Amino acid sequence: MLDALFGTDGITDAVAALRLALSMLAGGIVGLERARRRQSAGLRTHILICLGATSLMLLSIWLPEKYAGLRTGDPGRIAAQVVSGIGFLGAGSIIRLGNTIKGLTTAASLWFIAAVGLLIGAGMYVTASLALGFSLVALVALEPLERKLFPAERLKHLVIAYSGNADFPENARRVIEEFGLQIQSVDEEKKPKKSESVVRFLVGIPVDTDTADLYRRVKDIGGVARVDIKEKF
Repeated sequence: MLDALFGTDGITDAVAALRLALSMLAGGIVGLERARRRQSAGLRTHILICLGATSLMLLSIWLPEKYAGLRTGDPGRIAAQVVSGIGFLGAGSIIRLGNTIKGLTTAASLWFIAAVGLLIGAGMYVTASLALGFSLVALVALEPLERKLFPAERLKHLVIAYSGNADFPENARRVIEEFGLQIQSVDEEKKPKKSESVVRFLVGIPVDTDTADLYRRVKDIGGVARVDIKEKF
């Protein structure tokens, strides 16, 4: 009985039902992880993609068996289209905010779960299990390490009002870079009525940045009227 269900000799109703059930489970595991992080593609999306990929793989195997014979049929022809077709769904989960791109991991998880669905549909249960396990390591176990080695950062405007020193923007740039921050762009505005100028640095600021220390270093340049960090819209 088990050989009939887990074997790869042919597609019966029982074999198809088992593979679809395993596909739903695999999609649900990855989907729960994405849903827990409030991503645009969550539980149901991953389940449906995995089920769809498995269904197409089953169809790819079944059609040559039923109508042409395995020697002349191509079981991979329909399934191959999943690889390119899933790209359209993945692109929908990617959002660009200024110079920051969000949703790449979710897009990759959609592409990955489609591959797992194809593996399950082909009866490669061990490979699918290993791939699923490794994906959970990448999505869950490696996250704390990634945050420690590469702290998350957000693009913000460091706004500095100053007076007098014409070399101030260059001096401020040097201080910001020495502080370890990456400057994306610089915009300066002169305000003759207030006898001051305002320079805005678009800066990638890690979430754990000591902004008080940054303010102090900028003010040490001299001639600073005020300094503030504002969200980039």
